Amino acid sequence: MTLKELSFFYKLCENPQVTQVASELNISQSAISLAIKSLENSLNEQLFDRIGKKLILNEKGKYFKEKTLPSYSALMDASTIFQENKLAGNIKIAASKTISNYIMPNIYYDFLSKYKDVKLDILTINSSNIIDKILKSELDIGLIEVDTQNSSLIKEKLADDELIVVSSDEKHPQIAFIDAIKKRWILREIGSGTREIFMNKIGEIAKELDIFIQLQDFEEIKTIVLNNKNTVTSLSKVIVQKELDEKKLFQIKLKNLELKREFYLVYHKEKSKNLLFETFVEFIKSRFN
Repeated sequence: MTLKELSFFYKLCENPQVTQVASELNISQSAISLAIKSLENSLNEQLFDRIGKKLILNEKGKYFKEKTLPSYSALMDASTIFQENKLAGNIKIAASKTISNYIMPNIYYDFLSKYKDVKLDILTINSSNIIDKILKSELDIGLIEVDTQNSSLIKEKLADDELIVVSSDEKHPQIAFIDAIKKRWILREIGSGTREIFMNKIGEIAKELDIFIQLQDFEEIKTIVLNNKNTVTSLSKVIVQKELDEKKLFQIKLKNLELKREFYLVYHKEKSKNLLFETFVEFIKSRFN
């Protein structure tokens, strides 16, 4: 068993298309196939099911990945331990959609411009999926918009945020009890931090709301609300600030209810923290302050 074989294994866990992985790594498909076969022979177990040109991770493979990924990640981190004067290496980071779409792009750009030998593998997924991937050691860093009390995670607060209720109906009262807003609610999907905070804050009142549709994309939500005055949504203020300034959307302030939350940076408590990791974390924190 070699590190090269393991690196091919983890690449195929992310993407079962052998041709695409070979192209990404600039090697032949046969080299990948031979490496995986050698790994399986050394373990005396088949880790993948062969379906056409795909290698689909089976239950044995999933178990092997779960048990070995933390150790493999630590070995990969070791390559940068003694690089005091030069940052190089790879970081896997995921951010929730609010943070990823409206806050992180410039941070990613500025960090990569400063450290040209660093590669960032970036995902945009909802907060619950980020937590799950951190716990499975599939990510180095997560940026989430929900609180978590999981004892396996290190959590650092980055910033405060506020959800607001908006509509394109400029004639609607500017202040109202939430259950008095008789419009169709356009909300984020179950599992998103925005949705979770909203539903937790309003509690039993949720049963009285007309939740018309649930979507994953902020722009889809805004498009519906902008074009239909009988609709309303609750999103982070940073997402709708432009439309508020242009007077295309109008805030409905809620009586006796605040939809405040925090953004957090999270990582596994067993994560080995090399120079690259610590530098990137401090860079992110400095930009949120």
